[in-house]
Amino acid sequence: MDIMERPSPVESSNIAVSERDVSLPGSLVVPRHATGVVVFAHDSGSSRLNPRDRAVARALNECGLATLLFDLLTPEENGIDHLTGGLRFDIELLSQRLVGAIDWLGVRRETGRLPVGIFGSSIGAAAALRAAAARPERVAAVICRGGRPDLAGDDALGHVEAPTLLIVGGEDAPVIAANQAAGANLHCVRRLDLVPGATHHFEEPGKLEQVAKLASEWFLRHMEKFDFSC
Repeated sequence: MDIMERPSPVESSNIAVSERDVSLPGSLVVPRHATGVVVFAHDSGSSRLNPRDRAVARALNECGLATLLFDLLTPEENGIDHLTGGLRFDIELLSQRLVGAIDWLGVRRETGRLPVGIFGSSIGAAAALRAAAARPERVAAVICRGGRPDLAGDDALGHVEAPTLLIVGGEDAPVIAANQAAGANLHCVRRLDLVPGATHHFEEPGKLEQVAKLASEWFLRHMEKFDFSC
C-alpha cells in the first residue's frame, strides 16, 4: 500500500497547543512505549492537514515515535495570510510557535520526558532550525525536507546542536544549492541526502516512502543517544 493511502492511526482529538496568548489546533499521536516525539513544521501556506507530512507522521508512528502536527497560524492569521501572503514567511513568528509547542509537550504527562525531533518542510525548515537553536536541551534531532534552512540565518544555524538531516529531491537544483549553503554554516552533526529522481514535493512514485525511511532512521538513531533529563 502506498504511504499516502495507509489508514491513519487513532489521533487524540481536540488538541490545542497553547502558545502565549493563542491556541493552535493540532493532532497528537502517542504510540504505546513511544521513544520520542516529532513536531512537524509544515510548508508555507499549508496546515496540519498537509498530506505529505501526515503520511510521514504515520510512518514514524509505526516505528514507535509520537507525532504532533499543528497549525502554525491561527484561523484569523490564516485569513490575513490568504490576503497578504506575509505571515507564512514570518520565520521569527513560526519559530516562536514551534518553541511554544516544544514547551507545551514538555508539560504533558505522555510526552514530558520524551526527546523531541523537529521535521520541517519548505519555510518550516528554517523555523525548525531556529527552534532547535533555542531549545538545545530538548531537541534531539532535526530533519528538513525540501526546505530552505538557509533562511534561518547564519547566527541561528551556528547555534544548532541537534544532529540535522537535510533531505532534498535530486531534481530540485535551486533547493540543493540552498541546503548546501546552510550545511556549510551548521556546526552540528549534519548530512545532506539527495533523493534521486525526486522533485520539490517528492510526488514521484516511491519518493515519499524514501523520505519516511530516512526520517525514521535518523530520528530513532539520534533520539536513542540523546542525553535528556529534567
